[in-house]
Amino acid sequence: MQLNNNVTEFILLGLTQDPVRKKIVFVTFLLFYWGILVGNLLIITTIKTSRTLRSPMYFFLFYLSLSDTCFSTSIAPRMIVDALLKKTTISFNKCMIQVFSLHYFGSLEIFILILMAADRYVAICKPLHYVTIMSRRVCGVLVAVAWVGSFVHSSAQIFLALSLPFCGPNVIDHYFCDLQPLLKLACTDTYMVNLLLVSNSGAICTVSFVMLMSSYVIILHSLRNHSAEGRRKALSTCISHITVVILFFGPCIFIYTRPPTTFPIDKTIAVFYTIGTPLLNPLIYTLRNAEVKNAMRKLWRKKLISDDER
Repeated sequence: MQLNNNVTEFILLGLTQDPVRKKIVFVTFLLFYWGILVGNLLIITTIKTSRTLRSPMYFFLFYLSLSDTCFSTSIAPRMIVDALLKKTTISFNKCMIQVFSLHYFGSLEIFILILMAADRYVAICKPLHYVTIMSRRVCGVLVAVAWVGSFVHSSAQIFLALSLPFCGPNVIDHYFCDLQPLLKLACTDTYMVNLLLVSNSGAICTVSFVMLMSSYVIILHSLRNHSAEGRRKALSTCISHITVVILFFGPCIFIYTRPPTTFPIDKTIAVFYTIGTPLLNPLIYTLRNAEVKNAMRKLWRKKLISDDER
């Protein structure tokens, strides 16, 4: 379908065109991306090597950190490099790859968050059947379904993007390729495409958010029957999850559930779910989780001992 287009590359305007602010963007987001990689890779390594973090909750947390790392990597490196360039361009093919990877790992994160909520629901509301319901095999199947579902969603997004004809202009007022800014450049009526976008991405974000918040309301309501210590521990875990859900889904719903119009604030809002959430997730899940912090300390002590033996 690319053969029908006159556009072979797009110009990304980024977060700002001011040279001084571009340097600030470079330093700031380089530090943010470094924090995302260190934080999430530390969680991945800790869960993979620890013998105490074998419950389904940490199994899902492993894949949440993996999706966070891949999700931010599909955007942040190019954004950081572009901040050093006067003119930033991206080829048509690379733009389509970015659209695919953005939605693939973004939807994977959504599905993993749903699985984490389901895990907490079973653990708190059906504790006697928890081991049976959330067995290792069941968790593996659920994660596999999440990967397949993400592929189906991102394939639909890339199909919509490839169906758009582009004959100029080719300037994207954003710092990454996505369907919303691409719709403004298409030289055709995009009403139906935007309708499909809202019914796909918008529906996934909204329905998932409602499901997640409803499940946590049920969980919090059921905590009244638990002991004070059990209630405190479960409440701490649920608050962490709810914080992540609000930070991720709020901006997504704002972006993907409206007519094909763009606002100056869109780029700032997008920073929250493309960079902010992957950066905050490791902090939220480690600072509020004693088991993860203890496992990280043990991992650090083992590293120090092995270094001393050398």
